[in-house]
Amino acid sequence: MRLQTLLHAVFPPECLNCGARVDSDFAICGSCWAETPFILGAACDLCGTGLPGQSAEGERLVCDECHRIARPWAAGRAVMAYDGVGRKLVLGLKHGDRAEVARAAGPWLARAGADLLAGAPVLVPVPLHWRRLAQRRFNQSALLAQAMGRVTGAEVTPQALVRARATPSQDGRDRDARFRNLSDAIRPQPKYGAILAGRPVVLVDDVMTSGATFAAATEACRGAGATEIRVIALARVGMDT
Repeated sequence: MRLQTLLHAVFPPECLNCGARVDSDFAICGSCWAETPFILGAACDLCGTGLPGQSAEGERLVCDECHRIARPWAAGRAVMAYDGVGRKLVLGLKHGDRAEVARAAGPWLARAGADLLAGAPVLVPVPLHWRRLAQRRFNQSALLAQAMGRVTGAEVTPQALVRARATPSQDGRDRDARFRNLSDAIRPQPKYGAILAGRPVVLVDDVMTSGATFAAATEACRGAGATEIRVIALARVGMDT
């Protein structure tokens, strides 16, 4: 009997959301899948938020928020809306030590970000400050980047950027305050940042709300000499949230 078969006999795989039995590890059941707000149709080409209607081939779609806010990156995608099952999965990864959620998200990120991978970009996770990293024991964005890299074969450089100062939580801050809070907080890592010079980059994070974190990380990549920066988030907070 194969070891994996034996393990499944003793510990049957469970849905990452509800705990129901599923056929394989790192999966969600059919019911939870149907309730997960995956962004599958038309979406903003800068932040990934879902849009009504269908996109025409070759048409660039930009949401109202991205019309109002200048985005320093070239393109963006998101896997799901930060709502319902999507929100529960993200919070489990971020605050519940549910690293297996990142493993499951690898194929989802690969699908949502397929068009971001042109030109063989390097995947760069948004960094945590070392104090927060010590508290959480892992950087959830790095786990997501590594999972995406395993599926796509893209190079991952988890140490390319550094959070130079500990920023207070973004929770409860309005859009302008979020951008001020992240100003100059992310920089190229002195030893490893040079790997970005002359290369396209895809920044990876768990959640995009205002875009302040991605904007700060984009400027850091640009400072390291990256040629084009794109972004992808596991979840996108709705504009009315």
